[in-house]
Amino acid sequence: METADTRGRLRVYLGAAPGVGKTYAMLDEGHRRRDRGTDVVVGYVETHGRRRTIGSLGDLEVVPRARIAYRGTVQEEMDLDAILRRRPSVVLVDELAHTNVPGGRHEKRWQDVEALRDAGIEVITTVNIQHLESLNDVTESITGVRQRETVPDAVVRSADQIELVDMSPQSLRRRMAHGNIYAPEKVDAALANYFREGNLTALREVALLWLADRVDEGLERYREQHDIKGTWATRERVVAAVTGGPESATLMRRAARIASRRSGGEWQALYVTRHDGLSGVAPDRLAALRAKAEDLGGTFHTIVGDDAAEAILEFARAENANQVIIGASRRGRFSTVARPGIGERVIAASGDIDIHIVTHDYARRRRLAPRQPDGVLGVRRRIAGYLFALVVPLAVSGVLKLTDRFHGLPSEAMALMAVVVATALVGGLVPAVIAALSSGLLLNLLFTPPLYELTIAEPGNALAIVLFVIVGIAVATVVDHSARRAAEARKARAEADALTVLAHSLLNSSDDLAGLLGSACEVFSATGGAVLRRVERGGHEVVSCVGEAPTDIRATDISTAIDDDTVLVLRGGNHSASERALLNAYAAYAKVMAERRRAGRAEVERLRLAEVDRTRTALLAAVSHDLRSPLAAVKASVSSLRSEAVTFSEEDEAALLETIETAADRLDALVTNLLDMSRIHTGAVHAQLAEVGLSRAVTHAIAPLAGNERITVDVPRDLTVLADAGLLDRVVANIAENALKYTPLGADIRIDGTAIDGTAMDGTADGSADARAILRISDNGPGVPDHHRDRLFAPFQRLGDVPRKDGVGLGLAVARGLTEAMGGTIATEDTPAGGLTFVLEFPRPTAPEETPSGEERR
Repeated sequence: METADTRGRLRVYLGAAPGVGKTYAMLDEGHRRRDRGTDVVVGYVETHGRRRTIGSLGDLEVVPRARIAYRGTVQEEMDLDAILRRRPSVVLVDELAHTNVPGGRHEKRWQDVEALRDAGIEVITTVNIQHLESLNDVTESITGVRQRETVPDAVVRSADQIELVDMSPQSLRRRMAHGNIYAPEKVDAALANYFREGNLTALREVALLWLADRVDEGLERYREQHDIKGTWATRERVVAAVTGGPESATLMRRAARIASRRSGGEWQALYVTRHDGLSGVAPDRLAALRAKAEDLGGTFHTIVGDDAAEAILEFARAENANQVIIGASRRGRFSTVARPGIGERVIAASGDIDIHIVTHDYARRRRLAPRQPDGVLGVRRRIAGYLFALVVPLAVSGVLKLTDRFHGLPSEAMALMAVVVATALVGGLVPAVIAALSSGLLLNLLFTPPLYELTIAEPGNALAIVLFVIVGIAVATVVDHSARRAAEARKARAEADALTVLAHSLLNSSDDLAGLLGSACEVFSATGGAVLRRVERGGHEVVSCVGEAPTDIRATDISTAIDDDTVLVLRGGNHSASERALLNAYAAYAKVMAERRRAGRAEVERLRLAEVDRTRTALLAAVSHDLRSPLAAVKASVSSLRSEAVTFSEEDEAALLETIETAADRLDALVTNLLDMSRIHTGAVHAQLAEVGLSRAVTHAIAPLAGNERITVDVPRDLTVLADAGLLDRVVANIAENALKYTPLGADIRIDGTAIDGTAMDGTADGSADARAILRISDNGPGVPDHHRDRLFAPFQRLGDVPRKDGVGLGLAVARGLTEAMGGTIATEDTPAGGLTFVLEFPRPTAPEETPSGEERR
């Protein structure tokens, strides 16, 4: 395995559609590299016969292609082994998503490229956006073409450079019309289908957005590597800080509108869960807000923070957001002046982040539940308490000394006692004790004779000062104890709210273990989490993980057991011992999810066993009736022929022999279907695909059927399919026999076949849409209602008034299983004149010029 330093670099030219000039750009880069003295070779370039592309090859060295025998023809592919032997510095490889002809080292060309990079060779390649695996469904919905050849996104993402080769839809259509992309006879079909202006515009936008996301990932890596904390407003990212109140929907709508003003804008709704219990929002309200955010195109996040303003800004900077939306304060004006609210503190610390204060109908309306003090025993609060304990007693004593003619020792003692109580409220016990001692000292120095000495003339004054210090410390202890109990109660309320949300999720959400870990990381401010399972060799394996997940239990900051072999672990964040109960709740949830999955698997197994039991019962019924009936007919006919008591005429003997032959044929067909059904259920059907003439196969299949004179066959003689001749014979025979059973004697059955060219969707014939053959078997019987269509192909199904002697209902089930084993499909539709039509679709052999190139021709 090559290290990251010795592995070859990868440069990708990405296009939104065929024809934008990716190959030309790649060759141009090859010439530039060669002119600078780099050893450059062409591993594989598809020119498609275009003069400009052929001319752009110029005098670049081309590694001869490998010739591989395939289905009676010789195909050319990139010679990977020859390139590895030649070992150039740079190799040009066209069409990254191409599927190689069987017989080479790898199935896909991107695997060849990975092998070249592992050998330390730099690769320059091309790919279209529609061939990326994650965008396959998106591009199919746009163009109507299903890309059967894709490349994993991870391969393209690993590229050191991705360059978009762009062209406006109008220019690309002009290039197509001038014959610079496809041959003249394909231009009209391509312009009318794949190359419609709307298709090209949508594909271009998909390519730009995908590339923008990759650029964003690179930017985030750069910011992390260089420890850049400031906001870089490369795209519109908006954070809407919601409180859970009725104004939250207004804030989210405003965020969605701001984000939509620029293409690629993103927005998140943020709810801060406070340890001090300032905001108690019902779980159903949070669920409704999350659903609202998703409906508006955003995401919903919940974090824990002692200081809401600080938590909002930390989240915004982590997301590289450039705008934050906060609702106008619901507090009164005088309250805001006395103590700044969250909005004012966010504005003060926002730096380069724009803050929007959005008015709403509930602005300046006080909450029903009064707010509690922020962070009672926080670090900043304790520091303020120490400063208070040192400064305020001196200040109050100075004021009292200047006004000593207006009051006496009792008043001065009470004033300093008030300072002690205030210090306890601000900073807790220790600052209050310091304030009590310093106040007692100041009381002795400044107000008890003799003044300015640490002595007391009157014993009563000495007792008063001692009692002052004792009472001050006692009051400080009571106040501190009360504050701590209140903080613990509020934290317990916050944890109870989190448990309520967790219980609500347990009742209503799916078994999403990654989502559970993500929620735990948000609640505990962790950078990553994982569920680890103990393995026999003593280590742990990762069951599921999110973020910077720990893979070793020794590298975790907090963990809790889910069961005897599984543990939930988190990395990062600050976790106190009291929070382990909440983490245990998450572990219990994970255990319930595991038990739910086990119950689901048990239910699947139960249903499977029930199906096996139903099949066994139906099989026994078939053996008891449908096997015994023809056997009884054979035995009776043979016994009659062997009897010496009766002399049969030649006509009677012929009738008995015909009965024997018919019963034997029924037995043979029944046993064959039963064996085939067994092979299909066990996956033991292996089709030997070859080129089969469809007309001849159909004629041969229906020849033994009774009543075949009612079947009209209209299949082109030159139409061939890739199929197993024996299995195809069984499929056609079973469906035709079914049609004969259901079609009245006076009505005919029609079998016709047509070819579908690979140019149907985008005007090309290069493998972007596979060539297929359609075989229709139509009857004029009673038809089948839509709600019964799914049951047609189930084993042992007999729809309609079919006599019991006509089989056990395996024919169509066998037909479907064998068709799928050959790579085909089978479906049903209504016959226009009444009845049912079976539609079978099979792949056609690939012509030499239609070998699996897979890449959309540019």
